[in-house]
Amino acid sequence: MSVAKPDLSVEIAGIKMKNPVMTASGTFGFGEAYEDFFALAGLGAVVVKGVTPEPRKGNTMPRLVETTAGLLNSIGLENPGVETVIKKYLPRLADAGVPVIVNIAGNTVEDYCSVAYRLSSCSVVKGLEVNISCPNVKAGGIAFGSRPESAAEVVNAVRNHTPLPVIVKLSPNVTDIAEMAAAVEAAGADAISLINTLLGMAIDIRTRRPKLGNIMGGLSGPAVKPVAVRMVWQVARRVKIPVIGMGGILTAEDALEFILAGATAVAIGTGQFVNPRCCMDIVEGIKKYCETNEIAKITALCGAAWKEENNAGC
Repeated sequence: MSVAKPDLSVEIAGIKMKNPVMTASGTFGFGEAYEDFFALAGLGAVVVKGVTPEPRKGNTMPRLVETTAGLLNSIGLENPGVETVIKKYLPRLADAGVPVIVNIAGNTVEDYCSVAYRLSSCSVVKGLEVNISCPNVKAGGIAFGSRPESAAEVVNAVRNHTPLPVIVKLSPNVTDIAEMAAAVEAAGADAISLINTLLGMAIDIRTRRPKLGNIMGGLSGPAVKPVAVRMVWQVARRVKIPVIGMGGILTAEDALEFILAGATAVAIGTGQFVNPRCCMDIVEGIKKYCETNEIAKITALCGAAWKEENNAGC
């Protein structure tokens, strides 16, 4: 026996999604590159490229390096700036039939607040994802997400400048990810997404120089998945707000691991470079899994890997 039409809908901080599959910021741009491969309306939500107050050219080339089971990038948040995004890119997504979430970034708390405030007046924007892996220039370049205090500061400030749901994207480059999650929850986060990329580098043995122009970059792809699943497990058990899992998801099986670890939804990043239809394949794979295993609602699987130990429902 199987479930004919499983309910794949989920909700993240009031954002209603038809299924738990989202795009990850940084790999999706503003959606234009994928329109020839699938209809955006088939997604649970779209998370667009990181946006800053002013245009950014990004880091020195080269900025992408393939590694074993992964990808190093040092793009440097290249984007046209919030005003251009509002005028040129967001209107194209207004009729896409899918919730739009904008990733925001900056080098000061004021940067984050100005972008959050500006985007709050755009009806197409249903939520903000706060990238706290950015360097705080006022603190000597230390990433906002490296300490609970600085993470809480920027989240609290953004919370006070927008009525939109605030999703905080955590960096894995910390000692205690659960402590970071608890800090941003207390500061007003409505949801948490993790993980952002792991810090890494590669060296060319012929030139004897780093392969990336910026020397170091963020590692994504299948290589980081076990770390990401572990961190989602830890965070989901610590906080009461929804968790969005990401990091090396290429298949429905990968996505289901994150959901079982406690993620309400998942975001696909590097997998889209391998297979432009990756998101749609994952949606279909999750549906088939639920049908085969008689799962009427996808929410029943959220955290099941540890909740069943305590004989508790989702």
